[in-house]
Amino acid sequence: MRIEISIQQQTLTLFDDFGGVKARYSISTAANGVGCEKDSGCTPLGEHIIRAKIGAGAVPNTVFVGRRATGEICTPALMAAFPDRDWILTRILWLSGKEVGKNRLGNVDTMQRYIYIHGVPDSMEMGKIGSHGCVRMRNSDVIELFDLIDAGIPVVIHND
Repeated sequence: MRIEISIQQQTLTLFDDFGGVKARYSISTAANGVGCEKDSGCTPLGEHIIRAKIGAGAVPNTVFVGRRATGEICTPALMAAFPDRDWILTRILWLSGKEVGKNRLGNVDTMQRYIYIHGVPDSMEMGKIGSHGCVRMRNSDVIELFDLIDAGIPVVIHND
């Protein structure tokens, strides 16, 4: 299996081992566009892998900070109390770049930038840009994807 993320279409597609589409999801990538530089707030391009899967069994809307569940469940009241929070919910698929000098090591390291595929509040719109660099998904979609894949699966992020 492999994952392809299209910046232009704002979609994540999971392909089976024979190249057939197993699942396709609407996503949201970086408001700042594409780029691999540290502190850019951009979504990195190129070849990656899922380095780690975090949050197995967590209830939908579980809040994560620093890849750890905080004990909070995201609600409209919690969102109102923390209006500037970058919500990372439900599951985390931590990306690691494979291309040295492009998205791995030095000032362009996807993993060191903490770039994830993760859930967000259901009120956030999918299909258009808006993240701080990560790939945002609906909670139900990220749970489904999480359960379909293993760590180490290839991920390609492209802008065409």
